[in-house]
Amino acid sequence: MSTTPGAGPAPEPASCPVTGPAGASAPPAPELFTWEFASDPYPAYAWLREHAPVHRTTLPSGVEAWLVTRYGDARQALADQRLSKNPAHHDESPHAKGKTGIPGERKAELMTHLLNIDPPDHTRLRRLVSKAFTPRRVAEFTPRVQELTDRLIDSFVEKGSADLIHEFAFPLPIYAICDLLGVPEEDQDDFRDWAGMMIRHGGGPRGGVARSVKKMRGYLAELIHRKREGLRQEGADDLISGLIKASDHGEHLTENEAAAMAFILLFAGFETTVNLIGNGMYQLLRHPAQRELLQASVVAGETGLLETGIEELLRYDGPVEMATWRYATEPLTLGGQDIPAGDPVLVVLAAADRDPERFDGPDTLDLTRRDNQHLGYGHGIHYCLGAPLARLEGQTALATLLTRLPDLRLAAEPEELRWRGGLIMRGLRTLPVEFSPSARPPRSDEPSEL
Repeated sequence: MSTTPGAGPAPEPASCPVTGPAGASAPPAPELFTWEFASDPYPAYAWLREHAPVHRTTLPSGVEAWLVTRYGDARQALADQRLSKNPAHHDESPHAKGKTGIPGERKAELMTHLLNIDPPDHTRLRRLVSKAFTPRRVAEFTPRVQELTDRLIDSFVEKGSADLIHEFAFPLPIYAICDLLGVPEEDQDDFRDWAGMMIRHGGGPRGGVARSVKKMRGYLAELIHRKREGLRQEGADDLISGLIKASDHGEHLTENEAAAMAFILLFAGFETTVNLIGNGMYQLLRHPAQRELLQASVVAGETGLLETGIEELLRYDGPVEMATWRYATEPLTLGGQDIPAGDPVLVVLAAADRDPERFDGPDTLDLTRRDNQHLGYGHGIHYCLGAPLARLEGQTALATLLTRLPDLRLAAEPEELRWRGGLIMRGLRTLPVEFSPSARPPRSDEPSEL
C-alpha cells in the first residue's frame, strides 16, 4: 500500500547490532537502506533470515523498528491481533512522532482508513467498503482496463521506444482507479500530478507529498459532497457513490471516513500496480526463457500460465517490500525474539516470499510454480482489498505488451536502472525499452479513411 507510508528521501545506511533469536549474538548485519541495498535487497534479507530473523534496526527516518523476515514468523505477525495497526499504540519518541504513516495524513484528517484501524472499527469499515468493491465490479471493469492499456501503448508504439514506468505502468492504474472511484475525466490529470508527487519519495520539493495529500483531501471532500447531493439522481454506480450509500445495520460511513477510504483506495490502487507492472516486466526481460514461455502461451490465447505467472512475479519481486506499520500492544515473543509493548514491527514480505523453508528454489523465477502461497498482498484481516483489481491490471498490461510488442527489450543495462528510495514499496524509477515500431491501429471513435 502506498504513498509508500513512512517513505522518505534517499536513504542513508542504517544498521543496529544484531540480536538474534533468544538474544543470541551474530556477526554484524549488512548495511540496510543504502542505494545498493535498494537495487538488490535480497542478499541482505537472506542474511537476516539466517542470522537475525526478527531484527531491530534504525530506519532512515530515525524510527527504530523490528524487521520480520522469515515466512512463518511473517504469516504469524500479519494475523497477530497483539500487533495493532493503530498508530496510537506506538510508544514513539518526540523525534519519531508522525514518521510512521503517510506524510500529511494526520494533518489532513485522513487517518480513519483500513491501514490505521483495528477491529471492531476495521471490521465495520471493511464490510461497508466491500459492498461497493465487489468481484462483480472488477469483472465488469475488464473491458475498460483493456481499453486504457491499448490507448497507452498506442501513444508510443510508433516511435519504437518508451519509458514503461512513466508512459505506461504509472498512468494505467491512475486512470483506472479514478474511473472506478468516479473521478470526472476532466479532473484525472490533477490526480495524476498528486500521485506522481507521492511516489517520488523525497525527489520533489520539500513538503511536496504532504501538500499533495492536503490537495487530494480537499478535492475528495468536495467530490463526496457533490456526489452526495447527486445521489438523488439515478445511475450513480461509481465507488465513491457506493461508499456514500454503503450501510450495514443502520451504520453509515461518515464524510471523513468516506474521504479517508477513497484516499487509501487510490493509494492502494495505484502504486502497487505501478510496481507490479514495472517489476514484472523488468524481470521478464531479464529472464528471456520465462518471457518466451509466457509470450507463447498468451499469443495462443491461454490464460493459465498468465495467472500463475502473475503470482510468481508477485512472489519473486513484488510491489510491496514491507507490510505497513504494526505496533505491539503488549510484550510478545516473535521468532524467539522478545518485543516490548509500543515497538513498531515491519513484516518484510520480500524476505518472507524468498524463504527457502517455504519455497523450493526461492531465488529462481518459475512462472509455472503452483505451490505459491506468497504474502505479496498480505494475510489475515488486512489482506489487500484491491488485490483482484491489481491482478486484473497486471495480467492485462503484461499480456498486451507481450502481444503487441513481441520484440520488447531493455534499452539500458540493469545496473544503470535506479529504484525509488522508500520503505514500504519497491519499484523502478524508470524502465527504458526499445522495440520495432509499428503503426498505431485506428480507434473505433476515429473516422476511417476511404
